[in-house]
Amino acid sequence: MEASRGVDRRMPYLVTSDQARIAYDDVGQGRPLLLVHGWATHAGFFRPQVEGLSQSFRIISVDLRGHGRSRAAVGDLSIDLLARDIVELADHLDLNDLLVVGWSMGAMVLWRALLDGLSSRVAGMISIDMAPRVINGDGWDLGLRGSSVAKSARQTQAAMVANWAAVGPRVAARIFAEGLDVEQAILRRWAETEVADSDPVSMARLWTSLTAQDFRPLLPGISVPVLVTHGKLSRLYSQDTAQALASLLAHAVTIGFDRSGHAPHLEEPDLFNSTLTRFAATLPPAGGAEATGAGRDEPAGAQ
Repeated sequence: MEASRGVDRRMPYLVTSDQARIAYDDVGQGRPLLLVHGWATHAGFFRPQVEGLSQSFRIISVDLRGHGRSRAAVGDLSIDLLARDIVELADHLDLNDLLVVGWSMGAMVLWRALLDGLSSRVAGMISIDMAPRVINGDGWDLGLRGSSVAKSARQTQAAMVANWAAVGPRVAARIFAEGLDVEQAILRRWAETEVADSDPVSMARLWTSLTAQDFRPLLPGISVPVLVTHGKLSRLYSQDTAQALASLLAHAVTIGFDRSGHAPHLEEPDLFNSTLTRFAATLPPAGGAEATGAGRDEPAGAQ
């Protein structure tokens, strides 16, 4: 399916309140669906959703500040700033009854945006393989595998700036489950190339902000229904992370993808798209949310 079918409003820019230019694509027709990518990636990592869902949804996929076509829009990069951009984009497009999807860091950006005023426009959210706190320590061990507070954010930031050519491919490789077939191996090589093209200074600054966040005390303030998705073969987070995240949200269910790592929307795109479509069909209009049972894990193929 061609992403350009239906209404095509590609490659416009939002000029933010601080005069940054944020690129986004706006294609398709139907309920608005806002896709927010992860750290060191870009809107193109949602291509299977744009191509597969644009007949049923109006899809807005954004290049976050410092990423992709918004690479030159820097400012004081932080999760809060990226969230502000998302709120401004939704206001600019006057989006309502929204379904929002956040992958990895994109989920954290959306949590912040929901807490900062986006929730009145949102009917529901899907998070993809993310933790409420990335760094382990202080009694929390469900963050990023191998991370700890003992590791200096400043040292990590310096390593990214000094040797992104080595760091970038390692980041991209861990996105996908191990034991890739040929098609997935091609996808991994593409992802490595795209991640390697990121600006190391911007990525280091955002990494510092990302790893400083702890949304555990804040997530109970999010009232919209949330579908917490995760890859059962994720090399970044354990399956227990998804359950812990769902338990902090007022209205949440969890769904695991059997053959996916950190990116079910790329690794099992057809199943992810059908899961998204079913979830969207359960959502009441924005502002009237009730959800299905909190914390319950279902297979992705469940009806």
